[in-house]
Amino acid sequence: MPQQQPDPERVLQRLDWTVIRRLDGQLQGNYRTLFRGFGLELAELREYQLTDDVRAIDWNVTARMQTPYVRQFLEDREITAWFLLDMSPSVDFGAGERQKRDLLVDFVGVLARLLTRHGNRVGAVLFSGREHRYIPAHGGRLQVLRLIHALQEQPRLVRTPRTDLSKLLEGSLRVIRRRSLLFLVSDFISVPGWERHLDLVGQRHELLAVRLTDPQELSLPDVGPLVLQDAETGEQLFVDTHDRGFRARFAALARRRQEELAAALARAGVDLLPLSTAGDMAKELVRFAAERRQRRAAPSSRAAWTRPAGTAPAAAPSPAVTGAAPRR
Repeated sequence: MPQQQPDPERVLQRLDWTVIRRLDGQLQGNYRTLFRGFGLELAELREYQLTDDVRAIDWNVTARMQTPYVRQFLEDREITAWFLLDMSPSVDFGAGERQKRDLLVDFVGVLARLLTRHGNRVGAVLFSGREHRYIPAHGGRLQVLRLIHALQEQPRLVRTPRTDLSKLLEGSLRVIRRRSLLFLVSDFISVPGWERHLDLVGQRHELLAVRLTDPQELSLPDVGPLVLQDAETGEQLFVDTHDRGFRARFAALARRRQEELAAALARAGVDLLPLSTAGDMAKELVRFAAERRQRRAAPSSRAAWTRPAGTAPAAAPSPAVTGAAPRR
């Protein structure tokens, strides 16, 4: 029998107390630590300093002044965020008290709440494997409740074609025209080839991948003979989990699948946030934010060029040497 879903208001209150309040104490500036806006406005031109990013050098001004000058920008923090949600039957799996769908609902509720309370807008694309459902982007607390309610009411399908995430990405590109922040939330159990669409999406939007997992998907317990069933096609397979070799091969295949996914996302420049039904979402978000800060700071520290104290300014380095393109 299907369980009665809690009221969206109660879900949001639970997330406020268990996750969002913890993030407020650990994330400086809330979502500002995680994400940036897309609009930039020129604030000033000033002489290059030791800690500046060489990529901010204005080469035209530098050539006229015979000393390096950098551009300073004011960043527009306003964000339109979209959740691209895989709602296929495999997301309804969970060996413990929580299913991956429960984890998906909590993640959307937390991020939507963090974003909308700072004046940003959020929307969603729900993909069941057969069809898309679009929830237009709006702001405010009511929009967060609307998203949670839509996810709770999304039918749990028994049989669908094998999930093809390329259809979710293609459908999203047709609907989302303005540059936005996209969260691709899935267990990434999909037919091959969807990775080719990552570059196309990345050219238009900032894309982040959120992988949903359950511990039982990564290693099988030793519980004897089992009948495993594919959640989407209904195909069944009899296995003996007493077989230590079988359990080892299963774990090895799961690790290889995770490594291949991480490699594909890295090649496309997409950050990956792994979430487990047995994990702590707040801790994972804080860790994810720290890693993004480090990656943003790394180019500046690697690219910065210096001169000995007390010497005259050196000529601006060639873009071919620094890897920085001249700003026109």
